[in-house]
Amino acid sequence: MNHGIVIIGSGFAARQLVKNIRKQDASVPLTLIAADSMDEYNKPDLSHVISRGLHADELTLQTAGEFAEQYDLRLFPHTRITDIDAANHRVLSQDRQWQYDKLVLATGAAAFVPPVSGHELMLTLNSQQEYRAAQTTLRDAKRVLIVGSGLIGTELAMDFCRAGKTVTLIDSAASILASLMPPEVSSRLQHRLTESDVHLLLKSQLVSLEQTACGIRATLDRQRVIEVDAVIAATGLRPETTLARRAGVAVNRGIVVNSSLQTSDATIFALGDCAEINGMVLPFLQPIMLSAMCLAKTLIATGGELKLPAMLVKVKTPDLPLHLAGDTRRGDLRWQIAVDAQGMVAKGMDADERLCAFVVSEDRMKEAFALLKALAA
Repeated sequence: MNHGIVIIGSGFAARQLVKNIRKQDASVPLTLIAADSMDEYNKPDLSHVISRGLHADELTLQTAGEFAEQYDLRLFPHTRITDIDAANHRVLSQDRQWQYDKLVLATGAAAFVPPVSGHELMLTLNSQQEYRAAQTTLRDAKRVLIVGSGLIGTELAMDFCRAGKTVTLIDSAASILASLMPPEVSSRLQHRLTESDVHLLLKSQLVSLEQTACGIRATLDRQRVIEVDAVIAATGLRPETTLARRAGVAVNRGIVVNSSLQTSDATIFALGDCAEINGMVLPFLQPIMLSAMCLAKTLIATGGELKLPAMLVKVKTPDLPLHLAGDTRRGDLRWQIAVDAQGMVAKGMDADERLCAFVVSEDRMKEAFALLKALAA
C-alpha cells in the first residue's frame, strides 16, 4: 500500500515543499500534521504588526481548508505528534497514528527565552499563534523591554517606536547585531535607533523579572531597575529537534541532513529552521525556498542535491534597512566603509583583498546584486 509522504509542520518550509511536490507529481498522497491552525501567514510581517495596528487574524493569507483543496492534501491541524516509530514508519499522536513511506520534519524553531527568574513573564513573537496570545498586552503596553539586539530585536524595537511606545533594548553584547557584523558596520543603524529614542542598554544583563501593581519590574546587573508594561524575548531561535531525537536520527544544533536533506534515517528528511545543513542552521527565506525545491526532487525520486549560492539577508528596519551577504562574522576581515547621503556600503576584505562579505543600507541597497556577483566569483 502506498502511504505517501507525511510532513510534520505547516510553516513556510512545509508549504513551499508541498507546492514543489505538486509541480512534479499531482497524485502522490500528501499528509500534513501540525499543532497550529495551519492557516498561512507571512512570518516576516510579525516584525511590523504593532505599528500597523494589525490584528492576528488579519495576517492570514489562506486558510488551511483552502490550501488543502488547492493542493489535494490531507490536513490534520491542532494535532501534536508525540512520537515517531521509525522502525515501523509510523507517527503517533495521543489518539491516532499515520503510516508513511517518507517522512519530512518541518518542525521549525522555537524562540529562546532566557532562564532568568520571572522568565514566564516574557512574551515571544515567533508565530501568528504567539502574536494572537500577546496582541492585547502589546497593544496596551506603553513601555516595552526587548531582550536581544539581533535581527528580530532591532526590527521590533523600531516598530514599537513607530507605534509611539517607550522602548528599551537590552543585550550583553557591546553593539547591536553583534552576531552578524562588527560594530563599525552596525553603528549607522545603532545611531538611527538612538535617534528614534530607543533606549539602548548594551553590555547589560537582565537578572530577573517581577510582576508589580504598576507593570513588570526588570532588575538588571549593576543594581539597575526599570519598570515596563511588557517584555519580549528576542534572543534567538532554537531548532525543534525533540521528535527527531525520538525517531533516533542524528541531531546536533539542528536535525543533521546531507545535501539531499536526508537525515541519518534514509526515509526521514528535514527542512527549514529545524534542519542543520553542512553544519549550518539557515532560518532565512531564500535557503528554505531552495531547500524545498531540492527536497521535492529527492522525494519524487528524480534526485535532488542542494547547492546554496551567496545569498542576501535583509534587516527589515524601515528607517534604515540593510542587506548583507557573505561571512560577515569573520573576525579577520578588513572593512572598507563608504557612507554618503544615499547610505552605506561596507565591504569585508580578506588578506588577499578578496571580497568575502558586504553590508549595504538605504538607497545603496541597489548595489547589492553587483556585489553578490563579485562575492560568488
